[in-house]
Amino acid sequence: MNLKNKITLITGGTSGIGRATAVAFAEAGAKVVIAGRRESEGAETVKLAEDVGGEAFFVKTDVVREADLQNLVTKTVERFGRLDIAFNNAGVELTGPVTEASEEDYRRLFDINVWGVIASMKYEIPAMLQSGGGSIINTSSGVGHVGMPGVSIYTATKHAVEGLTKSVALEVAKQGIRVNAVSPAVIETEMVDRFAGPQGTEMRDGLAAMHPIGRTGHPIEVAKAVLFLASDDASFITGTSLMVDGGFTAG
Repeated sequence: MNLKNKITLITGGTSGIGRATAVAFAEAGAKVVIAGRRESEGAETVKLAEDVGGEAFFVKTDVVREADLQNLVTKTVERFGRLDIAFNNAGVELTGPVTEASEEDYRRLFDINVWGVIASMKYEIPAMLQSGGGSIINTSSGVGHVGMPGVSIYTATKHAVEGLTKSVALEVAKQGIRVNAVSPAVIETEMVDRFAGPQGTEMRDGLAAMHPIGRTGHPIEVAKAVLFLASDDASFITGTSLMVDGGFTAG
């Protein structure tokens, strides 16, 4: 995959899938801009990217704030001259029955998981057009394709990301920008730790059993899929969602 000197922006880059993807891009020769709300964790991701020989810097960003995203893209272009790749990965989860959901829960999830993607693309696309095109990858989920009890609002946000990805891909297809999504199932991240508890518990074993492959996934496995979609190897792929789910949605 030819990613040498590609200018790459990653939201939600302070941990989990975002961090693993930032390091993988740096290792592949890309220059990486890491965005997130947590400065100390952002600095850690920058160091990890630099440790594999990459060039990276952090911009404190809350994807709910449109001004933050505009600033993120502006700083990226100021530093590196252009934007080639964007991985819109920031997201949050919520578990529990829909009857217990509040308006605050709904707005928080849709603001981060959906508006955050919309506003990111709003500023990424013009920046990419200035240099002739680029590749955008949005983080969806296996539950962006199927239903699952207990995560109804989260599921709704990821279905929205799927629709956004397809529609925006059609809007910019003739302008040299490809827009795709990556759809992980259960990946071993801090998010999973929060709602499923430590390894070896009954709930963690149950999550593993949901995947026909027999285990949950690892952040680097999603990162490799993102790198593929970002690369010229995927030059004829747009408007699709790449399942990285251990067979979760195949049944």
